[in-house]
Amino acid sequence: MPPPHPGIQANLLAALAVQTHQPLKTPKSFFLYYFIIGFQRERKENIDCVAKKIRRSAMEVRSVWCVLLISCLLHKNSANNDFFTSIGQMTDLLFTEKDLVTSLKDYIKAEESKLEQVKQWAEKLDALTATATQDPEGFLGHPVNAFKLMKRLNTEWGEVEDLVLRDMSDGFISNLTIQRQYFPNDEDQTGAAKALLRLQDTYKLDTQTISTGDLPGVSSELPYKSSLTVEDCFELGKIAYSEADYYHTELWMAQALRQLDEGEESSIDTVTVLDYLSYSIYQQGELERALEYTKRLLSLDPDHQRANGNLKYFEYQLAKQRKVEREQKVTEEKKEREKREMDKKKNFLPEKRKYEQLCRGEGIKLTPRRQSRLFCRFFDNKRHPYYLLGPVKQEDEWDRPRIVRYHDIINEREMEKVKELAKPRLRRATVHDPQTGKLTTAQYRVSKSAWLAAYEHPVVDRINQRIQDLTGLDVTTAEELQVANYGVGGQYEPHFDFGRKDEPDAFKELGTGNRIATWLFYMSDVAAGGATVFPEAGAAVKPMKGTAVFWYNLFPSGEGDYSTRHAACPVLVGNKWVSNKWIHERGQEFRRPCGLLPSD
Repeated sequence: MPPPHPGIQANLLAALAVQTHQPLKTPKSFFLYYFIIGFQRERKENIDCVAKKIRRSAMEVRSVWCVLLISCLLHKNSANNDFFTSIGQMTDLLFTEKDLVTSLKDYIKAEESKLEQVKQWAEKLDALTATATQDPEGFLGHPVNAFKLMKRLNTEWGEVEDLVLRDMSDGFISNLTIQRQYFPNDEDQTGAAKALLRLQDTYKLDTQTISTGDLPGVSSELPYKSSLTVEDCFELGKIAYSEADYYHTELWMAQALRQLDEGEESSIDTVTVLDYLSYSIYQQGELERALEYTKRLLSLDPDHQRANGNLKYFEYQLAKQRKVEREQKVTEEKKEREKREMDKKKNFLPEKRKYEQLCRGEGIKLTPRRQSRLFCRFFDNKRHPYYLLGPVKQEDEWDRPRIVRYHDIINEREMEKVKELAKPRLRRATVHDPQTGKLTTAQYRVSKSAWLAAYEHPVVDRINQRIQDLTGLDVTTAEELQVANYGVGGQYEPHFDFGRKDEPDAFKELGTGNRIATWLFYMSDVAAGGATVFPEAGAAVKPMKGTAVFWYNLFPSGEGDYSTRHAACPVLVGNKWVSNKWIHERGQEFRRPCGLLPSD
């Protein structure tokens, strides 16, 4: 169980201070208490009784405030977690930290001012006592000197004592306690660490590239490029280790060791890193390397108890393994069979591999012949009155399924207004649970989203109307405009927008049928990563600010188009804002007539 929140501890100590009858800090109680003490000679018993009541009242008030503060902090912390799932909301943390730095500087100035006063007093008294002690009787023979000595020792040294004991940190600690309720928690730190590991795997980045901050899409001239210290690498390795992810534990402990070997100063010692590294390698079945690192550890710390035990165990297991290898002879027939099995699997790629390849820009299945059929055009949607004189720019992104992109379809002011409306409402994005039919959070969707209704602002209403005019579909039965902001390594793994046959109740509560089509606005450029990919089709659509893409999820027959299964790739560098409109079947009966064949 984690230790109590430091802010909570401070308040608990304050309450305990009252219970142990320490001097009261509450101003009214302070003055009232000492006013009563002035009459203690005449009414000592009554005064003691009143003082006890004051202490009891103060204790009760402090206890109540302590409980209220604890409740508030716990509520706030629970309400403001998942920071790592939205870059947009994480920006607020930077301003919180800037405010704390300002507060800390004010505290430093106050401490320096206090020390300067004490220093001046000490220097003055040092010169005075040096002169006085040369001839004490002669010095005190002067009545003014004698008076001032009495005054200094009786009054002025008490003032110096008060000055030295004065706590200049109250303002900073109060500000820190208030701001702490908005701090990320352990879940956020772990989530951000896992995001780095996810980016490492998806984009095939080595630990050195991540550690130096030289990521694709990051200019070397940028002032905010950052690197990882030994402590950072060690922390990433520890988080992977806590998840029994020994592969990433090895990678990041090896990086921490490399930086230590290069001479980087760190509070993390080489022995601790080697301890984690050797064990993670052993867990992956590489006994020889695990033994090698264990020997290096013992060369630095011969008395390391666990390493000495591991050394004997690793040597025993390695000898046993070599003996088995000598005795076990694999026949040529078995090797040939294994080769044939590998050849069969060679052309098969699991969906996750396809998805990651497309995110890296690999494996796109667009032949020159198919590409020649994709065009750009000015589009007015069958001479729609609004677009007759000012048609929009439409581009074919893909042929099967047909995905089209609309350029310059939403302007800067509209995008900023949508972000402004959505940001205060951003909550962890949810997915439909096929078992329960309810919305729930999932690790494979790392973002925050908010919903905007048409009546909330003219901009939202205007956007909805634009979608209807360009698609020819009725959006009155569509879902509200969903706005999403992706966090550190933000992603949404492969999924369908429409409900499948094994999910008959997916949108039952809406009463508007299945999701017939998807309209997706890109409201930011992304420096690296963040593409929308379709693993089954082998398509990848890159985010372009001010554009929108559109595709049908269902065939005219109402059957689902399984080639529309898509994903949002992890954001490697940048901040990704999107908004989407899911259009439903109801209301489209005459706008998109049903086909006779399943694939129509």
